[in-house]
Amino acid sequence: MVSVERSEDIPAAGSAASAHLAELYERHVGRAVALARLLSGDAHAAEDIAHEAFVRTAGRLTGLRDAGAFEAYLRRTVVNLCRARRRRVAVEARYLRRTMDSQVVATSSWTEDRDVLWTALGELPKRQRAAVVLRYYEDLSEELVADILRCSPRAVNSLVSRAMATLRVRVEADDEEERA
Repeated sequence: MVSVERSEDIPAAGSAASAHLAELYERHVGRAVALARLLSGDAHAAEDIAHEAFVRTAGRLTGLRDAGAFEAYLRRTVVNLCRARRRRVAVEARYLRRTMDSQVVATSSWTEDRDVLWTALGELPKRQRAAVVLRYYEDLSEELVADILRCSPRAVNSLVSRAMATLRVRVEADDEEERA
């Protein structure tokens, strides 16, 4: 029989490391979940991605070059995990399309029942979407976004500019369809 630990059975987290870890969790996981949600488009996957990113980053806390930059390391891990998930979903979808005769396979259900802007954001190429989310939602400078995406600040500016132009066209087209 499996025993379930009750909170009074667990030793008090009196150590400074445990308190520091709990404080980091409370301070950063909410933003990590929001970032993962915007990048992946799936609330449930975002929770998993953010917690996985926290566990990975916290596990390397003593090895971080700058322990004060925990948030930046966490953000980078979230972006990388979202990329990996997107690649995995694409591989699974290709496999399902090959194996299932003529049935339509949706790569994910996150584009369904969303508003126009959310849909348009989801249709952007992944680097453009990441640049827009990091630049405007996370309110990061072009330099920080460039560091996260591993490109130059000018490339970030170009990615954001192209993404915004695409979003404007798609939103305006949808508005015209609604009026017609």
